[in-house]
Amino acid sequence: MLATQVTDNSYKGWQASLALQFCHTPEKTLLHSAHHVGPLTVQRPFYPEDETCHLYLLHPPGGIVGGDSLEISVRLDAKSHALITMPGASKFYRSSGPRARLNQHFYLDDEAILEWLPQDTIVFPGANAALRSVFHLQPSSTLLAWELYCLGRPVMGETFSHGTFESRLEIWLEDEPLLIERQHLSNGDLTPVAEHPWVGTLLFYPATENHLDAVREQLDPLGHYAGATLTEGLLSVRFLSHDNLICQRVMREIWQSLRPLLTTKPACSPRIWQT
Repeated sequence: MLATQVTDNSYKGWQASLALQFCHTPEKTLLHSAHHVGPLTVQRPFYPEDETCHLYLLHPPGGIVGGDSLEISVRLDAKSHALITMPGASKFYRSSGPRARLNQHFYLDDEAILEWLPQDTIVFPGANAALRSVFHLQPSSTLLAWELYCLGRPVMGETFSHGTFESRLEIWLEDEPLLIERQHLSNGDLTPVAEHPWVGTLLFYPATENHLDAVREQLDPLGHYAGATLTEGLLSVRFLSHDNLICQRVMREIWQSLRPLLTTKPACSPRIWQT
């Protein structure tokens, strides 16, 4: 179901929240609690690889419109391991004025493992959107995460010709910043992303020089518009592209290659990716 596009400045939007907490047991990681307000919820957990909890996050309206404010909080207790994804792409629809906001906060305790692998986020022309993702880590926790934005709808010949999109990404280690970055796009100016509609970021912690070298070899299909850096154990992979199929393939290949090295578990793709 498509969400209604907002043209009325009096529209207040959805005020929704979702708070998840995972805990470790000798048998498997459990979804200990899930509290939601408004149109944010989850499916029941899956266990395709025994102890690791696979969870699908749902946003029934199908998109985020001007005036919506969504808050997601995910906490992983010590030694828990969760892989979270979504059945489909997130969408920020156009707005005549009100800003749409999505704030995501993740808290990892000692030896916790989070795989945050959402589908792509499509930002429609005319959107007024703000996305913030904040990860709080401990030295012994493990993070495998990605974000993929699509600016406009290139398959329909539609560019992000107008509107505003602001993204903020933060990684904190014991209350000290490892990464804080902000991207601001407005008025059809896509020079900050070299006029590319697809913008991807992958994050891995803790990583080593060996991981960095392996990833750089996998970035060859993206040519000059891709790179990887290693800073205090945080491996950041970034790329720009005109082809979403290349983006998705490279992202999944990098995740599949690094997952056994960071978690000692072979890659186990969520079943929803095959539909």
